[in-house]
Amino acid sequence: MKNKIERPLYQQIALKLAKRVAVGTYQEGHKLHARSTLAKAFNVSPETARKAVQILDDLGIMESHHGSGTYVASQERAEQYVRQFEDKETIENVRGKLKDSVNRQQQEWQNFNKLLNELVAHTRQSVDLNPFIPYEIILTKEANHLGETIAEINVWQATGATIVGILQNEKLLLSPGPYAKIDEGDTLYFVGNEYTLQRMRDFFFGNY
Repeated sequence: MKNKIERPLYQQIALKLAKRVAVGTYQEGHKLHARSTLAKAFNVSPETARKAVQILDDLGIMESHHGSGTYVASQERAEQYVRQFEDKETIENVRGKLKDSVNRQQQEWQNFNKLLNELVAHTRQSVDLNPFIPYEIILTKEANHLGETIAEINVWQATGATIVGILQNEKLLLSPGPYAKIDEGDTLYFVGNEYTLQRMRDFFFGNY
């Protein structure tokens, strides 16, 4: 995206003339070429050249005298005009770049959001297609309910999880009954929906 402001042609010609005055190419009192000559020099129409000269005339950079032509009136005003023009153009360019940056960030965020939604959808689909792939959780000494049985802790009622196995002292107990006791170091294997894992973490390591 282009940040440079495309200004009307007559403004561009006016700026070029003002720059020539500002750097001393055209001295104060210098008589400007006839508008037809200016038009030819800048490859524009006479009307465009007239508008350009009129801008400088209005700003006091040039002075037009009926019957005798247009003369350079003030180098100082030409310098001020050029400086103000360049400052304004710099501000507009910076603003354009900031706008472009914001647009790019919005586009990147939209792409990120799209990818995130696709990932979530894929994850949910994977869980739906593989509902019996168990999660696991390791019980450290900080865990709640150590020394209690599965029946005593009511894990299914609290979390929706179904415990399908317990790894105790390197021995795997499959389909543990209600009297199976859990202890420090055990690894619980369980199945459930996409929220079950967090519920089990909260159940054993939260404020239950």
